Amino acid sequence: MTWTVCLLWLALTSTTLRAAEVIPPKPAGYFNDYAAVVSKEAALRFNEQLAQFERETSNQVVVAVFRKMETDSSIEDYTQRVAQSWGVGQADRRNGAVLFVFVDDRKMYIQVGYGLEGVLPDITAFSITERHIKPRFRAQDYEGGLAAGIDLIGKAIRGEYTGTGKTVAESGTTKAPGGLSCLVFILFVFVLLMIARSARKSRRRGWGYSGAGGPFIGGWSSGGGGWSGGSSSGGGFSGFGGGGGDFGGGGAGSDW
Repeated sequence: MTWTVCLLWLALTSTTLRAAEVIPPKPAGYFNDYAAVVSKEAALRFNEQLAQFERETSNQVVVAVFRKMETDSSIEDYTQRVAQSWGVGQADRRNGAVLFVFVDDRKMYIQVGYGLEGVLPDITAFSITERHIKPRFRAQDYEGGLAAGIDLIGKAIRGEYTGTGKTVAESGTTKAPGGLSCLVFILFVFVLLMIARSARKSRRRGWGYSGAGGPFIGGWSSGGGGWSGGSSSGGGFSGFGGGGGDFGGGGAGSDW
């Protein structure tokens, strides 16, 4: 059995692993609190702040706060696919950015569109999440953390803020261990597949993006395993419309 066959088999198993993944539909607002962690007034204020930012700069910044991720993939890969499906940013400028927060998973990630990677590089995105948002989230101050994140993402894009933290440690290349046979490699991946399936079954009933009865901006909530349309809260609500932006994996995040 050749390594080509191994890779083909791995690709098939990866598809199976992603079978349960859910990509939420494009939100109706710039600020979307599906986890109900901020007040209705704060949500409206953040939404209008982000809408005004697009009017002034043409750059689109979206915030999405969920209870948990609905995937077996890493947060980096999953949020890239979500941001790409939403088309945040303009197609010709690819100037979008999305701050994802998963409260129950205690993870967050800033996905940066191709056109903004120069002004919002990985090191700056990591600095924003690690040094400014993370301490507030640990103190259960979600409103303060989100306010800081929104403010600093905007300042970075305008060129007023530059990160000073370390970037996420990443290896340059990935190599298979020396002497590892194809059979052992397949067995290893098969065991991981079984573990992932078992974990997915055990939490399947608990998955679902829900506002838990609280306020949110974005116009979408889920319950009973399906998505249903909601209404924007209050007058003067500025709706979000994705312009076809493109994401290539730029960005960084933190756990708390």
